[in-house]
Amino acid sequence: MPTARPLCPLLLAALALCACTTAESRTRHLESFRDEAQLRSTLETWRAKSQRAQARRVAYAPPLQAVMSPPPPAAAAEASSLDQVQVTGSRLTADDEASITNNQVQGVDEGDIVKRRGDLLVVLRRGRLFTLRIGDDQLKPVAMADAFGPDIDPAGAWYDEMLVSGDTVAVIGYSYARGGTEVGLFDLEARGGLRHRETVHLRSHDYYSARNYASRLIGRTLVFYSPMHLHAHAPWAGSMPAWRRWHRDATPAGFRRMLPAERIYRGVESLEPDASLALHTVSVCDLATRAMSCKATAVLGPPGRVFHVAEDAVYVWTTDGGASSGVFRLPLDGSAPSRLRTTGSPVDQMGFLQRDGHLNVLVQRDGRGEGMWQSGGGQGELALMRVPLTAFGGLDARASRRHYRALPGDGGWGLHTRFVGDWLIYGSQGWSESAPRRAHALRYAEPSPVQSLALEHTVERIDALGQDAVLVGNRGSDLLFTPVRLAARASLHAPYVQREAAQGDDRTHGFFYRADDEASGVLGLPILRRGDSGEDAGVLYLRNRRLALSRLGTLDARRARINEDGCRASCVDWYGNARPIFIGERVFALLGYEMVEGRIEGERVVERRRVDFTPAAAVAVMD
Repeated sequence: MPTARPLCPLLLAALALCACTTAESRTRHLESFRDEAQLRSTLETWRAKSQRAQARRVAYAPPLQAVMSPPPPAAAAEASSLDQVQVTGSRLTADDEASITNNQVQGVDEGDIVKRRGDLLVVLRRGRLFTLRIGDDQLKPVAMADAFGPDIDPAGAWYDEMLVSGDTVAVIGYSYARGGTEVGLFDLEARGGLRHRETVHLRSHDYYSARNYASRLIGRTLVFYSPMHLHAHAPWAGSMPAWRRWHRDATPAGFRRMLPAERIYRGVESLEPDASLALHTVSVCDLATRAMSCKATAVLGPPGRVFHVAEDAVYVWTTDGGASSGVFRLPLDGSAPSRLRTTGSPVDQMGFLQRDGHLNVLVQRDGRGEGMWQSGGGQGELALMRVPLTAFGGLDARASRRHYRALPGDGGWGLHTRFVGDWLIYGSQGWSESAPRRAHALRYAEPSPVQSLALEHTVERIDALGQDAVLVGNRGSDLLFTPVRLAARASLHAPYVQREAAQGDDRTHGFFYRADDEASGVLGLPILRRGDSGEDAGVLYLRNRRLALSRLGTLDARRARINEDGCRASCVDWYGNARPIFIGERVFALLGYEMVEGRIEGERVVERRRVDFTPAAAVAVMD
């Protein structure tokens, strides 16, 4: 049987910290702080040491004075309806509707800008919610509502993503004015009406990622990640995760600690002076009740992060900016988190896969994580880390050298990766037009050789076509789709070429594939033709027959009248504005403020009808 390629020298050096121990740990989970007194003492000591260190470095400057806020009463940190639910990580049942979102993990729905509930589509667009009825062969706008509560000033707020659980619409946003995450709940009526129920503010720092989504839905359980950075030269008590229910007279004084010390776990061996620290907080909320009830868990660790949500746990990968890093595992059932000391960093959530009792992660020696727009700029050698979940434990748990397999390539600019079936595929946009175009494929659980796949284009997207894959990227001004058969070996098929075009949305949710059977289906992807603006995107539909891709056509936007919509919040489409939607045999395209329905007739898609739900227009054009 072929053996894995030896680890490269630089990666070996980075792994030297891990080589002295096995992955077995003396403790099975992280330890929490005993009480508020221990938490306060630990952070005060760290803060005082940091101030003294700064004073020594800048001898002519007077030392900063420690002005500590009194700790909140224990009752304020524990007693609230936001800390009552015990989440079990319920799964989707056979009666639940299939998601219309291109999710990474089966049974874990990701926040997006359009969701389905029965005969309704719900759209989040430029700070507003819209419903459209599609039942009884209709396409009709029904209702519109602000995506924020009454009496909330939306200035400085971004309402980014949405999930629908039963008759509840949950909108996740971030307010720079109010300093935290906003969770707005709306009642979705059977006929499509929307009514604001409540808004909860959570004190946090920004969760935005150019490649990831902050919220997930598992059954009726809302899961979301929010980081809070701690600074040695600022009072820590005012920076702890806290919550408040919004009301007309709400003030910052209304925030209450949502994490008692016993729910905060120590994720570092020691707090060094001037160390960068963050509270990585995962909240799980029961949406089956009228008043949102949540349980939060936080780990105190380095600030660099990539997070991934599996069916039963959230993974948060942190790094201190050097080769040493660590990954935390926070179970969704509320049990204690665990950690594994690692090296390198994944570039985004697509580099994770939990399966068959193992965690698989593609890491890069100098990966930058996925905060804001950092995912594309990592560099350095690549490796696959594959560890059993039993390797996770306390602060002494380390991944050993045998858990890493060096991989060819250095990632380059814009590294993309995807697990499809038994395979890991990765490739990049590259640093220049003249660079060789290659992707790599390997069976992640086997030691068989890595295959190098020579391409005609860059790799700007990797997605699944059932059990096979498709690589999407540009060659000059043309957009190419190259199918990859994943059988005994990975093999390329002839690409489909869309002339003079580029992706209209490079997020994962811009793509969707509807499988008709094991060997055929239809894919949709927003594209821009030369001269188009972002508001002019069309959705291109291709038919797949045994990995032979052929054009069905496009459903195109008419020039959107966004200047007429009276936008008050989220007036930039950071999360895109176009989506392909498949519901049974019906085909839709969300294109800004237009919902277009098409029909596949033989080998082409033709437009049936469209509605324009621009707030100032409210025009319906029916067939």
